[in-house]
Amino acid sequence: MAMVVMLGLLVFLCLFIIRAATITISCYWLQPRHIRKMMAKQGVHGPKPRFLIGNIFDVGSLVSKTTSNDMDSISHDLVGRLLPHYVIWSKQYGKRFINWVGSEPRMCLTETEMIKELLSMKYTILSGRSWLQQEGSKHFVGRGVLMASRNDWYHQRHIVAPVFIGEKLKRQVRYMVECTKEMIGSLEVLIGSGKTEVDIGELMSQLTADIISRTQFDASYEKGKQIFKLLTSLQHLSAQSSRHLCFPGSRFFPSKFNREIKSLKMEVEKLLMEIIQSRKDCVEISRSESYGNDFLGMLLAETQKNRDGGFILDLQLLMDECKTIFFAGQETTALHLTWTIMLLATNPSWQNKVRAEVVQVCNGEAPSTDHLPKLTLLNMVINESLRLYPPVSILPRTVFEDIKLGDLHIPKGLSIWIPVLALHHSEELWGKDVNEFNPDRFAVKSFEMGRNFMPFSSGPRNCVGQTFALMEAKIILAMLITKFSFTISKNYRHAPVIVLTLKPKHGVQIILKPNLPVEVGLLP
Repeated sequence: MAMVVMLGLLVFLCLFIIRAATITISCYWLQPRHIRKMMAKQGVHGPKPRFLIGNIFDVGSLVSKTTSNDMDSISHDLVGRLLPHYVIWSKQYGKRFINWVGSEPRMCLTETEMIKELLSMKYTILSGRSWLQQEGSKHFVGRGVLMASRNDWYHQRHIVAPVFIGEKLKRQVRYMVECTKEMIGSLEVLIGSGKTEVDIGELMSQLTADIISRTQFDASYEKGKQIFKLLTSLQHLSAQSSRHLCFPGSRFFPSKFNREIKSLKMEVEKLLMEIIQSRKDCVEISRSESYGNDFLGMLLAETQKNRDGGFILDLQLLMDECKTIFFAGQETTALHLTWTIMLLATNPSWQNKVRAEVVQVCNGEAPSTDHLPKLTLLNMVINESLRLYPPVSILPRTVFEDIKLGDLHIPKGLSIWIPVLALHHSEELWGKDVNEFNPDRFAVKSFEMGRNFMPFSSGPRNCVGQTFALMEAKIILAMLITKFSFTISKNYRHAPVIVLTLKPKHGVQIILKPNLPVEVGLLP
């Protein structure tokens, strides 16, 4: 009997090894080879990939060379610095080319008509995040809406979206104003003590963290700041994940990298569970009749529902959505505000124009939802900042079925990456002053310009929190520019880098000066 059991286990083990080997050979060799040949027949070529690692080291070497030094001046010509591989390969292979991240082929796409088609409703379910992207971020934002695909994305989007629209969104304004007032108060105390130089990046990070905590999780920044710190560490590790996932089965190795990233994930989820459990306890002991109307409350309510198609919002997915909104709601907005303030600090004429507009529109009051649509110049500045310094510089999509895109037959498994930064800095699309700060280009929003402007992506899968982020940015900037004038510090070193998002390598140091009262009617 024991012999039969042993023989059965041996057969099972052999079958498992054969299946694992078959899948590995298909994923790491046969399918990539098929995609490469199919695209080559259509005239789409690229740099030769190395076995297993693809062009990872080529890209890493080029980027390391261009970003190792600071820029000589505050120039907004960033594509050659941040995407040097794109510049070299697009010249060598044309607008369409393929490079490889490990065994994952990625086709660069810059043709606007094809981009519009890819991001349309037509391919919403048929495209999404690749295995490599999902696996690389599973300990960071997990299976949250940012990384979800197919029907899971559809259900998650419908769960998350309601918190960012209508009256629920308007109710967040009070928290945004209160948090900004607290920050301004702290700055006034700081200036009163004689210190005028601040790293605005750090301040914006703290402020947006405070806002996201209060508006979405009903928790103070003191409770949430540990989560932000851990998520920042996870972000840096996730940015390195692709080179750790090149080799088959590497994610199962007990390496230092794997142990560190899993340990950080566990710490984040432990803190999130404390917040979640506290909310659940209030309902269970009848201190509250509902989980609340904020982001977390809505998600907790959804865990009690049975959705069409058998979709279940389990506890792990609940935490993944929380991590996603912590990251997306805090990180990208903080960076956008940081770059915008840098641009205003180096363009005093626009700073004065915006300040005069805010004073005229708000008339000494805190910004409200009625004021925001009237802040036309501020909106132009915000858009120009998002064009020059989009927080997310590359937009990836992987196709899950064979599709026809423009004149190309795109095979299943091919990733398409849209270099948003390069499109936003394209002289062909934006004119000869493409690398200059010129908010006037957004004075008239044409259809063509709107189609080439995608800081929040485009189509059905655009950023679900876009309206929240823009409202938050307008309120913070309007209040800050009313109270202070700012110039760039001589200590500022211009060195943009990409670590998943577009960051200032050394922070952004500015000099703050309290404003004298500005009279209404000074708009030019």
